[in-house]
Amino acid sequence: MSEQTTATREDALRADIERLQKGGPQKYKDRLPEGGKFFVRDRLDLFFPEGLRFEDGLFAHNLRADEGLAADGMVTGAGDIHDRTVFVIANDYTVKAGSMAERGVEKFIRVQERALRAQKPILYLIDSSGARITDQAGFFANLRGIGKYFYNHSILSGKIPQISILYGPCVAGAAYTPVFCDFSVMVRGMSALCIASPRMVEMVTGEAISMQELGGADLHMRDSGQCHVVVDTEEEAALAVKRLLTYLPDHCDERPPVYESREPARDGAELDAIVPEDPNQAFDMHELIDCIVDADSWFEIKKDHAEELVTGFARMGGHVVGIVANNSLHRAGAIFPHSADKAAEFITTCDAYNVPLVYLCDTPGFMVGSEVEKQGILKRGKKFIYATSTATVPKFCVAVRKAYGAGIYAMCGPAFEPDATLALPGAEIAVMGAEAAINAVYANHIARIEDPKEREAWIAEKREEYRKDIDIHVTANDLIVDHIVPPSELRRELVARLEAYGDKHLPLPRKGHGTVI
Repeated sequence: MSEQTTATREDALRADIERLQKGGPQKYKDRLPEGGKFFVRDRLDLFFPEGLRFEDGLFAHNLRADEGLAADGMVTGAGDIHDRTVFVIANDYTVKAGSMAERGVEKFIRVQERALRAQKPILYLIDSSGARITDQAGFFANLRGIGKYFYNHSILSGKIPQISILYGPCVAGAAYTPVFCDFSVMVRGMSALCIASPRMVEMVTGEAISMQELGGADLHMRDSGQCHVVVDTEEEAALAVKRLLTYLPDHCDERPPVYESREPARDGAELDAIVPEDPNQAFDMHELIDCIVDADSWFEIKKDHAEELVTGFARMGGHVVGIVANNSLHRAGAIFPHSADKAAEFITTCDAYNVPLVYLCDTPGFMVGSEVEKQGILKRGKKFIYATSTATVPKFCVAVRKAYGAGIYAMCGPAFEPDATLALPGAEIAVMGAEAAINAVYANHIARIEDPKEREAWIAEKREEYRKDIDIHVTANDLIVDHIVPPSELRRELVARLEAYGDKHLPLPRKGHGTVI
């Protein structure tokens, strides 16, 4: 074969590759900026500035590329983020609105299987209108059809990190990938997530509703808790995902990366002033977190969902930790059904990926009343307690102030095998606070005291007696807590224990799995 013929053949192949990489018809590409969207390959550049290391499946449907089916509407391959290999699946919205059909489905499944074999994280860049209904015979119920997505999501869960980013309405089949993933990121005003489109909802129920009202980012962050991070632009989405990956290992048999230690954003000496002495006075737990974690390392998960409970990743002395904290600034820091779900999911994820847990307890306990009973406070509360009980990573409980009722159980109190139970000087561990306890025990006696001043003085005296019984020094005397920590030393005490328990091994009875979650 002549050198000229060889060169011509290679040039022709390169021309084919370039043509396929352009995606669908130009008219659809021209419409993307109207919705603030990037073309899929420009979107990938936000994650992989050096380009993909490799791409598989580019020639899927290449014989029908002129019909607008380039790569069957899906880009799959792998690239490098923070010098780590990450697999990726990305819908091309210029090809049949990113719809999924036989070859695209096969590409999706192959990447899942290969990422698991390679033990590397996987990103799902979702911009799909769902199944390509006109071609459903080739992929819907097949052995390697779209149902295999969800099977593989389940098999991969907790083994390699799965992160989804939504760039448009994810409806029906496309909606399940985000909820199966460890983390999902939504772009405000652009993303939506729902089991049926507004048109289908109106046909079935008669309800007229917009896409954002039905499944927008703010709704899922605030109400359903079905997304973990909300951002305003595609650029912010890529930055958030890159940052999130720094807290996670490549796979479940590896530990998260360790970084150089940084001093906290706030001096630990401020902590004593941040935490009010009065157990009923609210304060923002984020201020305490700023005093104990490495500066600029706090990454909150589900920030605006169930705000009475804070969850997020951070670093302490360079070590990744997952923080579960009650926030009295919202609903007194009581545990509600949604916050129990939020905590259970986060704890389970941290345990799957070897992220140590730090619990910052300041709660009056689980909320009571008819409304939370309707919402299944016991059923959902048990998930929180179960997740805490079965987590095998290093666990540390800090009684910040109130540690009442079953709240101290969920927040990894002494009975739940923490590697240390620490307490700040004003902490109280008890069945309930002084006010509630005295009212519960002495209600009839209080009612018989007619003089208001005498009644008030008697109640105050009993409350003071009760507080003496639950004083943290009494608790420490009985070895219920391991150490009462000067507030300015809390970070140092936690970092020292993180380093000591880095090789923790907790053998558990051999079994398949529990039934609680």
